[in-house]
Amino acid sequence: MPSIRRHRAISGGHLVVCGDTVLAFRLAIELSAQYDQDVNVIFSPKVPGRVPKVPPSSRVRVLEATALNEEVLQVARAGSARAVAFVGADENDNIDAALRVQELNPGARLVIRMSDMTLGPWIVSLFDNCAALSDAAMAAPFLVAAALGHEQPRRIVVAGRALHVVERKDRPEQVLCGLADTSDPDGGPRLLPADQERADLLLATAPAIAGRTFRHRLHRLWNRTVTHRDALALVFRGPLPKVLSVLMVAVAVGSIALGVAAGYRFPQAVYLVLLDIAGAATPDLTLNSAAKVAQTAVTLASLGLVPAVTAAFVDARFRARVDPVRRLTYPISGHVVVVGLGELGLRVASQLADLGVLVVGVDTGEGAASRDLARRARIPIVFGDGTRRETLKDAWVQTSRAVIAATGHDISNVKVGVQARAIRADVRVVLRLTDDDFASRVYRRLDADRVVGTMSSITVSAFARAMLDRQVLATIPVGRKVMLIADVPIEPGSALDGRPVSEAGEPERYRVLAVRPRGRMDHEWNPEDGYVLTPGDSLVVVATRDGLRRLLARSGAPTSPDGRDRAVSSGKPGRLGAILRRGLPRRRGR
Repeated sequence: MPSIRRHRAISGGHLVVCGDTVLAFRLAIELSAQYDQDVNVIFSPKVPGRVPKVPPSSRVRVLEATALNEEVLQVARAGSARAVAFVGADENDNIDAALRVQELNPGARLVIRMSDMTLGPWIVSLFDNCAALSDAAMAAPFLVAAALGHEQPRRIVVAGRALHVVERKDRPEQVLCGLADTSDPDGGPRLLPADQERADLLLATAPAIAGRTFRHRLHRLWNRTVTHRDALALVFRGPLPKVLSVLMVAVAVGSIALGVAAGYRFPQAVYLVLLDIAGAATPDLTLNSAAKVAQTAVTLASLGLVPAVTAAFVDARFRARVDPVRRLTYPISGHVVVVGLGELGLRVASQLADLGVLVVGVDTGEGAASRDLARRARIPIVFGDGTRRETLKDAWVQTSRAVIAATGHDISNVKVGVQARAIRADVRVVLRLTDDDFASRVYRRLDADRVVGTMSSITVSAFARAMLDRQVLATIPVGRKVMLIADVPIEPGSALDGRPVSEAGEPERYRVLAVRPRGRMDHEWNPEDGYVLTPGDSLVVVATRDGLRRLLARSGAPTSPDGRDRAVSSGKPGRLGAILRRGLPRRRGR
């Protein structure tokens, strides 16, 4: 029987947050302070009694429990909650708890924290109204941007596809749409211009050619060179080099002996020995005994030389396949060092490699994930303690362009930053820290170039929007304006029901990027203009704030004369009518 401890009275809150991490409390406070919501938190601390404090003025109620079962969920009133978030560290526990809540409250909005987002679409399909989010996936682009010296991420992932914000002068490939015309600095950027040719800021599905032609191709050439170098290095490891050395010495000595005994000049002796090695030796009975012995010895030694060389290369090839992890045994410069190849570090390293940036990983052990990364992205890895100066020197931090500390421990990341600055004072340092107060102090004391937390306001805001069923998938800052990438469902009887997708877009307000047909989990990017929208379809659009409100009005179910959604009167949840009446909720300024 799990123990339950109420820290404040549970009084029928609208939202429920479940978790064993600080993210649960930050999410609850965000929902209470910024969105005026009543929140009940079910917290399972690793150490009983250690529960973070919440502001007395907040509308957050805390329930401490050792297990998340039906009794605890009922005490927290999850059965009557509008939305429930599961943000624990163990995604298996999150999914199990979500299934329990689905049985108690089929109409609730469910938000699940996951680390393996490859299963995200499948998990979402198990529930009626669910969203799966990864805090590491949201934080990785900011770490990458900070390491490359960018203010905002230029790569975002939407519906499983990587999108890039690029400039037209970079000649990007596979352009989805023009985002803004920034040619008028006084008037500000003009978002989603009707004349797409005037847009100089674009959204594309592939990086800019200017960023790929030289850096990316050089990176691939470097990888090929390094791959051959690694293969040659493997050849000269193990016992085979000793065998080759003995055979080579035997051939060399035999060549000298043949030349001396038969009276040949050195070039002639080498010529005859090479023919003997190739199996083309011709007996010569006129030679003296010493010459015959020398030729016989060379021929017998050559019989073992060719198989030994073949075995050396075959062994190197086999070991390269069995152990794909590349060790950095040579100087390198202009790269980014990623310390900690966990959930976040792997994402950061992979995204940097995709952008054509040279990457060196540092990890404490040869785990399956790091081996898979080395196999896919051909990233060299230095195994060792990243907080030690010797390990960072082995990764050539002294010639790197940036160091990213992405381990799961704040103190370890700070140590990495201190050691990196001790090796080279001007190296760019990017730290992943989870405690905001601690991060601000470290930022001032260490003078780090950027401190990014996976549980920062970025992640918390995304979870909060998902709980409130906001359709926003990503934001793109353009100057002082913000553009939104949103997922908008087509509801029965809406203005877009039965209309072609070409009529869904509206210049200077929103543009359709992709369509997810009803009953499918994959998206059709750049859909044909003649595609007819039906209820259950979903649009991925890029829009201004006003444009998103207009699109929601066109895609939502019509309202009845009494002001209620018709979906409500039919027993279905009708969230859209409330959104249309109130407008999209605006967050209060911090």
